[in-house]
Amino acid sequence: MTNAFEQMNAMYRYQRYFYNITRKYYLLGRDQLIAQMNIRAGENILEVGCGTGRNLIILAKKYPHTNFFGLDASSAMLKTAQDKIDAQNLKNIVLKTGLADDFNYQKNFNLDKPFDGIFFSYSISMIAAWKESIAVVLANLTRGGKFYIVDFYDQKDLPAWFRHVLKNWLKKFHVQFWNGLLPHLAGLETQGLGKLKITPVARRYAFITEFEKII
Repeated sequence: MTNAFEQMNAMYRYQRYFYNITRKYYLLGRDQLIAQMNIRAGENILEVGCGTGRNLIILAKKYPHTNFFGLDASSAMLKTAQDKIDAQNLKNIVLKTGLADDFNYQKNFNLDKPFDGIFFSYSISMIAAWKESIAVVLANLTRGGKFYIVDFYDQKDLPAWFRHVLKNWLKKFHVQFWNGLLPHLAGLETQGLGKLKITPVARRYAFITEFEKII
């Protein structure tokens, strides 16, 4: 039976070469998220599902005194990411192969404390175990730290034909908006685990969430 690592490598073995060129036209909100993230020098920031490293490279240049880490199930994507990082001589990014629902700041990254910030950029919509992944994120996030998500929303404010075409197209890439995701995050806030902020992007084409862990 094909495991998650093999599936991701099969999917991105060739896509990785033109991934950034095609995705920039419809992965809306990524730069908005990068702009709003509160990042300080010396912090450890993780991207879950970092792909070709596009976001990490932008952040590493913007915050040269911050440590950035990338996790992805596809070693093929990470090979492309590392090549791009090396080409720009960036020393503050570390990449590791791993799953969103099974990682640890000590085991995977040899850190002595949890991450100060964690984010998903158009990756959680591909993770069937999204609820388990959020639990793992919270376990690997320091108190007062924030985790962020930018991804496809429900498109309710857009024409019905557009929603239909988009959802059918995304299914070809095993991508979907999890209807239970935002209610689950709201439930975590209700439990007193953190503070949640949700920002729709482009008439609910996408959304950005910010969740601050308070316990």
